Amino acid sequence: MSKENNGIVKAWEATVRKSQAIAKKRTPMSVAHADDEDEPDAAGPCHAYHAERVLSNGDFYTGQWMDNFPHGHGKYLWPDGCMYVGEWYRGKTMGKGKFSWPSGATYEGEFKTGYMDGRGTYTGSSGDTYRGYWVMNLKHGHGTKSFSNGDYYEGEWRRGLQDGQGRYQWKNGNHYIGQWRNGVMNGNGTMIWSNGNRYDGCWEDGWPKGNGTYRWPDGSFYVGVWSKDTTDQNGSYYPSINSDGNLDWDPQEVFAVDLNDCQICPGEKVSIFPSQKMVNWPGLEGEPFQKRKGYDGSLRPRRESMDGTLNDYFWGNGEAGSVNGVEGLGNLQYEESVKKGNVSQQLRLKPVKRPGVTISKGHKNYELMLNLQLGIRHSVGRPAPKTTLDLRASAFDPKEKVWTKFPPEGSKYTPPHPSCDFKWKDYCPVVFRTLRKLFKVDPADYMISLCGNDALRELSSPGKSGSFFYLTNDDRYMIKTVKKAEVKVLLRMLPAYYNHFRAFENTLVTKFYGLHCVKLTGAAQKKVRFVIMGNLFCSEYAIHRRFDLKGSSHGRTTDKPDAEIDPTTTLKDLDLNYIFRLQKVWFQEFCRQVDRDCDFLEQERIMDYSLLVGLHFRETSSRECLTPRSRTSGNGDFDNEGTPQLSRIDMDQLLLDPTRWASIKLGINMPARVEQTVRRSDYDTQLVGEPTGQLYDVILFFGIIDILQDYDISKKLEHAYKSFQYDPTSISAVDPKQYSRRFRDFIFRVFLEDT
Repeated sequence: MSKENNGIVKAWEATVRKSQAIAKKRTPMSVAHADDEDEPDAAGPCHAYHAERVLSNGDFYTGQWMDNFPHGHGKYLWPDGCMYVGEWYRGKTMGKGKFSWPSGATYEGEFKTGYMDGRGTYTGSSGDTYRGYWVMNLKHGHGTKSFSNGDYYEGEWRRGLQDGQGRYQWKNGNHYIGQWRNGVMNGNGTMIWSNGNRYDGCWEDGWPKGNGTYRWPDGSFYVGVWSKDTTDQNGSYYPSINSDGNLDWDPQEVFAVDLNDCQICPGEKVSIFPSQKMVNWPGLEGEPFQKRKGYDGSLRPRRESMDGTLNDYFWGNGEAGSVNGVEGLGNLQYEESVKKGNVSQQLRLKPVKRPGVTISKGHKNYELMLNLQLGIRHSVGRPAPKTTLDLRASAFDPKEKVWTKFPPEGSKYTPPHPSCDFKWKDYCPVVFRTLRKLFKVDPADYMISLCGNDALRELSSPGKSGSFFYLTNDDRYMIKTVKKAEVKVLLRMLPAYYNHFRAFENTLVTKFYGLHCVKLTGAAQKKVRFVIMGNLFCSEYAIHRRFDLKGSSHGRTTDKPDAEIDPTTTLKDLDLNYIFRLQKVWFQEFCRQVDRDCDFLEQERIMDYSLLVGLHFRETSSRECLTPRSRTSGNGDFDNEGTPQLSRIDMDQLLLDPTRWASIKLGINMPARVEQTVRRSDYDTQLVGEPTGQLYDVILFFGIIDILQDYDISKKLEHAYKSFQYDPTSISAVDPKQYSRRFRDFIFRVFLEDT
């Protein structure tokens, strides 16, 4: 350490001891700062200058300062021994810097808004070293890691774990080259032992599973289907020409012996992330520093403590207080202020209420709900042979369906029930059972969600399609009534749909869990066909804005007046007033997956689908109004004083929870940013507005929905009829190839890489 730095640290330590002693006496605290003549005139323009600041909690900052924020290059020291040296931007670590922990661990590289984000190197106190890319404090992208026990990994990372293509070298000389998922060997890969033996084939959850070949250096080999379950293991042993080989060799020795020395080192965990140590400076969200005061009028910057709670600190006299934690997320409120003339107003979104009406006894669809639940319980609970992911073509036959009678008094296969007599049909039951397995859905949980004691909720009135929607009480699944033509489309495309999901884990296409039909007996003989789908917005994060985007302009605006637009309103293309900005690795995967999904839908002659997008706003802004639509003005006062608010740091705590990171995937729980846009009022068909530069941190949800409409005769007639009245490129009903091209062009204009 240089003499200059040593002097600064000693001065800081002395100041900390002094400030802590003063704080105990609750007497006014003296603040070390630059000489008064070095301070810029408050009324004049703001320029960066050197300053030193001591907070009442003992934190110390020295470096460039502007407009009451660290801005430029500076050093920040915490009383617990943590230290950051590097670039700042308006109070947040932004750019290149180095963060040191008291344990001796260090991170040196790029930061973004307080997070380790970009390219950087982390060296742990135990000797673990990671060099590569980071996204929001987690290893994400290409990187190498040298473990303290001598192991080494080079390859792709995702959400802090090995995921993608990679090579792992053990200190004993064994090494694996192949695919990874969630930190374990999964997919196709090759394990080579130091003695020359090798396995080439499929892996699942860290073990050989499926087709594979085990080879010895003498040329003998074993080919077969691998599994830890001895009943599923089968294959053939082939000795080499020059050797009799080991005819008594048991393939289970690979699991019991060979792989014992091939455990993946867990590595060292970061004790506390730099973003958890950052100060929430007064005025950081846009208010002037001089006007941002505590309850008693004192100026109080806020910082998260080691235990994750929020504390208020201050620069002047008085004592620090604390902020009570906020429980729950259901009524999260997003608060902004907007200046209209000389009037400053507060804008709040309405608290998010649970959508739909509970179907209780007396509801017109109460018996239908009972029938659905009885049928699903029967379908899922029925004993079935063990399924594999490799299905026979006969399983996809549209004639592959099972009818079951449900008399009220019960039968040999069905229980007695209080509803009317009905018949139940299962379409392609083996395929949908296998899809649920592919989607990692536990049958018991699935049955409880759909058929538990809680009633379903009916969502509003049917849309243009005439379909009704029902939501499970836990919000995980949605039931949609479908027409006979839509059933035919789904059954026709089911083989391609199944193969698409097997090939692309991150597909954005709607997940279907079951296709069923209820036929009421009696004079009516009414049939109700329905499909069970995943609910894209099933999350602990409240959805504040939702958009249904197709890339067309005719009729693509919400017909509700602005005063009635709330978080449950689905806005459309001409209502869109944001551009979505994704991190580089996510953006690249997003573009690839949209292309794959659109190619699939185009090949299946599907059109009229859309991208459903949901936004959860993480932070507030005091400079921009969150208007319901981009062309709208007015105060839009959706006030509700009783609604709790979560701060940016509270939301960071949720994101830093490893269990929540495990749930982040393309289109689900994705941290991102959105930029507000403004559309010219004299150009109503302008699909993408002009960027304003106003950015918001959000949690993003999106997926492709409504994929059961093919380009049939009715759509062709609709296209011909509307083409005479409107611009043919503006209407939704166009052929699948044109629809796919237009959809992609639009989506890639509103989703951009966050630079």
